[in-house]
Amino acid sequence: MEIRTAEAPIADNAEGDALKKLKRGFDVRLYGEAEKVISQVQVNTFAVQPPNFAGISPMPKLEVQEGQHVKAGDALFFDKRNPDLIHVAPISGEVIVINRGERRAIQEVVILADKEVQYRSYDQVPNVESSSREALVAFLLESGAWPLIRQRPYNVLADQNEVPRDIFISTFDTAPLAPDLNLVVEGKAAVFQRGLDVLGRLTSGKVYLGIDGRGVLAPSTVFTQAKGVEKVRFKGKHPAGNVGVQIHHIRPIRSKEKVWTLGVQDVLTVGTLFLKGKYDASRVVALTGAALDKPGYVKTYLGANIGDLLKRHTLDGNARIISGDVLSGKAKLPAQFLDCYDDQITVIPEGDDYELFGWLLPSSARPSTSKTFFSSIFSNIWVYNVNTNTHGEKRAFVMTGQYEDVLPMDIFPQHLLKAIITNDIEKIEGLGIHEVVEEDLALCEFACTSKQPLQKILREGMEMMIKEGL
Repeated sequence: MEIRTAEAPIADNAEGDALKKLKRGFDVRLYGEAEKVISQVQVNTFAVQPPNFAGISPMPKLEVQEGQHVKAGDALFFDKRNPDLIHVAPISGEVIVINRGERRAIQEVVILADKEVQYRSYDQVPNVESSSREALVAFLLESGAWPLIRQRPYNVLADQNEVPRDIFISTFDTAPLAPDLNLVVEGKAAVFQRGLDVLGRLTSGKVYLGIDGRGVLAPSTVFTQAKGVEKVRFKGKHPAGNVGVQIHHIRPIRSKEKVWTLGVQDVLTVGTLFLKGKYDASRVVALTGAALDKPGYVKTYLGANIGDLLKRHTLDGNARIISGDVLSGKAKLPAQFLDCYDDQITVIPEGDDYELFGWLLPSSARPSTSKTFFSSIFSNIWVYNVNTNTHGEKRAFVMTGQYEDVLPMDIFPQHLLKAIITNDIEKIEGLGIHEVVEEDLALCEFACTSKQPLQKILREGMEMMIKEGL
């Protein structure tokens, strides 16, 4: 453990923006924060993974075959149920393998990268100010940038036939060891602003930026000086940086309403597309976790091979590699690839050792929402070394009130999850399923005494509502 001291705070609401103070939440402070230096790393293979896109057909129509050469922005496959929605190559190179899973469902389209990226050229890039909304949508679909836009409820790919009520972007992340988005946008003000200009033409409402108002670090001027958007500052513990929490406190989603969300690096891709006429899927990825010898940032492209990203690092023994953060990420092998919407890799000890009488003996300090641990007294300043051990197995799903203590939203997550388990459609809809996605309940799963897979249950409920057309 180590004690971390906060940097000099900035004044609340320093820019005069609206400020939302969230009282509930919990920060999981871990070893392995990335040093704020961006390095270059050679990655040989990249993949686009259809399972990353909720709602897509498990058997999309392939536009390429093994051995074919593609440029960045060339079509790889499209959804049979929505042929206009194409998915494109993040880099140029040779399609070397198309991996399939159960029932021959496509899992990965893998590309061996060229030494220098070649970009697909476009006949004409629409003028953002003078072109119609329809022309902008058509170009985003044609270029392959459309899958970067996600729609709520249910966190599915945005429907190009819908006009969203609003568009939301969170400019900071409060998840454990999350990347610093101020570093990501450094020197890219014009590109980010162009992306915002495009998004502003796509909605009938407003584009909202969630700004870091915690007072530890001043948010980047790229965010605070953005034009044509509504800026709202958020102050509080995790999940204050989740866009779903921000939507709830700015303008909640009502029945039949649709809103869209993007990540900061997705906005940069859209901005580059309209400024330079190329599909630039470059990403800054944070390599984090206590099992890494030198956590830091690397510049790569969407869908990079995880083994290549980590090849300069010595992993500490038996480690778990996670695409994303420890609360909502997905376990990966070195031969697999970074998920589409992730900009973080976390590597922590596996934790597959058995604790003899672990329930009886005094335990080592660990992050926990429970006050039964002595370390809870210092939970706001201690940094922990954790592993994947859940310290218990799945138990009866009992009512505890734990979820409400850490979720800064006016819904009843425990009642919602039990309604999903019992397939009570009416209750599911009334209890707020339109407002949450998996990452919003990830902290609830961390706090859960019953050890329930809450994110999995929630996704099953969302799939049920999609089938019912609700």
